Amino acid sequence: MRYEVGVVGAGNMAEAIVRGVLTGKVLGANQIIVADVSAQRREAFQNGLGIRAVDDNAEAARESRMVILSVKPQKMAEALAGMGQAMSADTLVVSIMAGISSVAIERHLGAGKAWRIVRSMPNTPMLVGEGMVVISGGRNATGEDLAAARRIFEAAATVLELPEEKMDAVTAMSGSGPAYFFYLVEQMVKAGVEMGLTGEQAHLLATRTAAGAAKMMVSSKDSPGELRRKVTSPNGTTQAAIETMEGRGVGEGIVAGVKRAAERGRELGR
Repeated sequence: MRYEVGVVGAGNMAEAIVRGVLTGKVLGANQIIVADVSAQRREAFQNGLGIRAVDDNAEAARESRMVILSVKPQKMAEALAGMGQAMSADTLVVSIMAGISSVAIERHLGAGKAWRIVRSMPNTPMLVGEGMVVISGGRNATGEDLAAARRIFEAAATVLELPEEKMDAVTAMSGSGPAYFFYLVEQMVKAGVEMGLTGEQAHLLATRTAAGAAKMMVSSKDSPGELRRKVTSPNGTTQAAIETMEGRGVGEGIVAGVKRAAERGRELGR
């Protein structure tokens, strides 16, 4: 096999993973191959990262010790067509597809081989070395397989191992989570502009506040709820804001939204 890792699907998440691996010097560009139907995405990897890019998924799979499946769940059957015949049973398959179980991947790769599958859920902060990834071993995956997947992701993320049945909840929490955070900051910027700040001023205030608060949460022993209470003076401005948000159902809406994301993951799996 010519490559340590073959990436099938060269989208933004695949790029985040590959950039992390290269920046962390886990692998060199000559040890990775990517496959994608989009000439534009192939060009981004080939010209931007110095990685060989092809349009044939089976070719990338055949030549790699580990294959990372980074296609949209709806495209799984199409992407895996022909890959099972091209791959050795010794190939480790690492999936980042939301909602798709390891058993479903085994089925689409074809019978006759004990496919070793590690299911994972990374998130886009891997692009800045601050990702969160959960990994789960399929029924044929070994401890060495999980360690190999962990090595790839730890270059740009914190890695947690959980049973596969938790993966839909993980997808809703950390996979989709950055978008919830961005949405909150987006609304803060909007409010600032409506109160007379310029867009640039509101953006700086909201983003730096969010970045500082996130760093506090990571480094503090206090829970997010306790940190919030420490900032909330009785009858002050923060209490007025929180009471207004609670009165409009913001908290309930967030919980319902996260649960809906998990439900959607299960729907994709079906």
